[in-house]
Amino acid sequence: MRALPLYERDPYLAECRAEVVSSGDEDGRFFAVLSDTVLYPEGGGQPADRGFLDETPVVDVKRTGGVIRHFVGRPVAPGPVTVRLDWARRFDHMQQHTGQHLLTAVAQDRFGWPTTAFHLGETVSDIELAVPRTGPERLRALEEAVAGEIRAARPVTARHVSPEEFAALPVRTRGLPEGHAGSIRLVEIAGVDLNTCGGTHLRSTAEIELIAFTGTEAIRGGVRLFFAAGGRARARLAGHEERNAALRKLLGAPDDGLVAAVEERLERLKEAGRILRAKEEEEAEAKGLALATGPARLVRARFPGKGAAFLGLVSKSFQAAAREKVALLASSDESGAYFLLAAGPDAPLDVQAAGREMAALLGGKGGGSGRLFQGKGPSLDAFDSAFARLSQLAG
Repeated sequence: MRALPLYERDPYLAECRAEVVSSGDEDGRFFAVLSDTVLYPEGGGQPADRGFLDETPVVDVKRTGGVIRHFVGRPVAPGPVTVRLDWARRFDHMQQHTGQHLLTAVAQDRFGWPTTAFHLGETVSDIELAVPRTGPERLRALEEAVAGEIRAARPVTARHVSPEEFAALPVRTRGLPEGHAGSIRLVEIAGVDLNTCGGTHLRSTAEIELIAFTGTEAIRGGVRLFFAAGGRARARLAGHEERNAALRKLLGAPDDGLVAAVEERLERLKEAGRILRAKEEEEAEAKGLALATGPARLVRARFPGKGAAFLGLVSKSFQAAAREKVALLASSDESGAYFLLAAGPDAPLDVQAAGREMAALLGGKGGGSGRLFQGKGPSLDAFDSAFARLSQLAG
């Protein structure tokens, strides 16, 4: 049997000496093939390791046709190199991956929830459970059962077996890779789980430290369960505490009063919003009425800092009071420049045709129906020119 790579023989080894035996490029990315390596190639749900060949960063590691390629930012010359592993990242992956094995075993054996998929993410990981629902009480029970197995410090080991041995063992597996031949690697958590896996794992469940559930969502008739193990869980707790401290200071409330304090302030904001909307409606109605009652038959007005909705309110008030008049309205806010052409029911103007001309002159687009045309443009620089053309059209 071909010698196993160092990352499999000793997943705790963070550095080794090796030879660059070949190199090349794949889709414009340089790679090097080594005589041995401590860097794990992507596979089995576990991301590839990162590290260095001497001082050259390794940005990805993949197994292609039985050969492990180390992808680097620049070509690496043949000869000896020191291979160094980003150990913090690897240990994090080992905590999440070993944690997933334990979580999957306990969920299936004690709760009847089989795992159908696993994803090791950047900040949280997840498993997909073939169960229509879980429920908070059952999830708390699962989390506590997993914590018990972590405290038990169960040994975690890996070994290769022949296909014949594999067939006789009570292995938990979702199937071997297509085309797999030869020995099969098993990872065992003593007394809990025996699983097919090619990834790197801890020596003991105690090194997982803890597994905290972070949420669930329904997916494909099952449940996706999100979790964080070890250092990730502690980092999340630290982040929560930091945010809580900031919120306590801002809201003047203890931890158990933060939600109520936020709800109270949101209600105040909603009420303030209702008051502002009412005042804006009053203002728009007054503006429209003022335009309608003036002496001119053709009027214009610009409302800086107002949006399209405000123009609609002004036009509504204007049209209700000015049966024979025409108004060209414009406004602008952080979202852009808006224009609106409104005519009373008896005004002698083809509003839609005139509106299209206004849009063209303002460099924008718009549309409408009946006695109203509205649109949006890049600016209102040509507003005076547009109004001059409207004066010609309105006779």
